[in-house]
Amino acid sequence: MSDAFDGRLDEAGKRFKSPGFRENKGLGNEVGYYVFDYPAEKELVVRDRVKEWEKQIDKATHGFGIRVFDLYEIMMDYLEKNGFLEKCFDMEKKSGIRKVTEAVSRSLKLDRYDGEIITHIKNSLPEKELETGGTVVFLTGIGKCYPIIRSHKILNNLHLLLDHVPVVMFYPGKYDGTELILFDAVKDDNYYRALPLVSK
Repeated sequence: MSDAFDGRLDEAGKRFKSPGFRENKGLGNEVGYYVFDYPAEKELVVRDRVKEWEKQIDKATHGFGIRVFDLYEIMMDYLEKNGFLEKCFDMEKKSGIRKVTEAVSRSLKLDRYDGEIITHIKNSLPEKELETGGTVVFLTGIGKCYPIIRSHKILNNLHLLLDHVPVVMFYPGKYDGTELILFDAVKDDNYYRALPLVSK
């Protein structure tokens, strides 16, 4: 299984390195949103490969750059900066994780296109990086965010703001082109705008 999975990662690299992929060719008028799904036990392998790609690929050499956004790190940074982290710990002890999830979701405005995470991503990308073919955006940290952040909400809202650069979500679970199942067990929601990055 390891060799087969390494092969899928190699194929993923070939996909987003191709100029046609970065120019969103073949997708009609839809911006390119993709999901690379993988078994949760391969999380560390995927993290290492993403770091490798981020380090190796640069605009000068390859004609484009990779911008990695770890949703968990964005969430934790927001909670720490606003003094909410200790409050979350206290709330979980008193009321359970469900109350924490509801409170953090409201604070991050996860249902809105101008929510904290979407705004952070948007503000981190200069206009020159939003030009077609110049950048590929990677979204990571999906599993670490559960159950607070649900990936389909991020994709739906990001879709309204990033419409010229391809976005790849690295998803520890299954995606068949319509259904997102986190950890192969938790149904996230249906999502129809993204394509599987690499077939199985």
